[in-house]
Amino acid sequence: MNVTILGCGLIGASWAALFSAVGRHRVRAWDPSATARAAFAEKVARAEQQLVELGAEAGEPVGVFEHLEEALWGAEWVQENAPEKTELKAQLFSHVESVITRDCIIASSTSSFTWSQLAGDLKHSDRFVIAHPFNPPHLVPLVELYSPNAATLEAAVKFFSDVGRVPVCMKKEATGHIGNRLASALWREAVHIVADGIASVEDVDRVLIHGPGLRWSVIGTHLGYHLGGGDGGIDHYLRHLGPSQERRWSTLGNPKLNEEACRKISAGVHEEARGREVPQLEQQRDRQLMAILKLRREHPTIDE
Repeated sequence: MNVTILGCGLIGASWAALFSAVGRHRVRAWDPSATARAAFAEKVARAEQQLVELGAEAGEPVGVFEHLEEALWGAEWVQENAPEKTELKAQLFSHVESVITRDCIIASSTSSFTWSQLAGDLKHSDRFVIAHPFNPPHLVPLVELYSPNAATLEAAVKFFSDVGRVPVCMKKEATGHIGNRLASALWREAVHIVADGIASVEDVDRVLIHGPGLRWSVIGTHLGYHLGGGDGGIDHYLRHLGPSQERRWSTLGNPKLNEEACRKISAGVHEEARGREVPQLEQQRDRQLMAILKLRREHPTIDE
């Protein structure tokens, strides 16, 4: 399949490596920035090397083009990764639709906008789908999908399943989709805990890594509470422990990212980083994600 990547940042590079090495697709890429285009090949190569370590074979070189029309030549799938600005995306989609064939699907990696917010000006909105990944897409399998068109949604499920992703179809659209809403709810309370002086930034992260996060990596929150109910499962939990859960909900914070809260969070994060720059932290994150992915092949998660 001919796949076009729009946006040569980290997400675009991650997608490009995945589509080429795992999907064996012919991948072309475009970005309005010459600097981004120049750095793209190196980013793709780093992601592809990680995929090779996980068992994939190196794919065909990804073509990077200065002109959008060249990148879209013969495109059957377009993966958009432009900045989160509706006006910019609308202009880009209009240009794309003037070049691609009627059958080509446009997928947006948007992390916050809904399908309705982006599809309004499209001539063929039935071929448009939200396809939101979690960073980095070539290592984190989740892809959140939404389209009101059943055929397009089915095609998206197949496309991402074929490259080893785990597609989740939303029943209706929502700002931030599923994952970012859950992550935002958790981070809101994490910020509150730090701002209220309950614990440090590092200790909050340590609790998540060694407690809930470890459990969530193999079992989701609903099924986790099902096990928390003992032999009676979720029904027992809701009857006997539901009130205690509501008491905790009533004490959750609603912090503001004011100057004082931002100062505490920023200072705590830099202290936890201990001088490690972002690229070094990304490398450590990716190595551990790869180790988890290798382990999951031998021991599938409960939902598999």
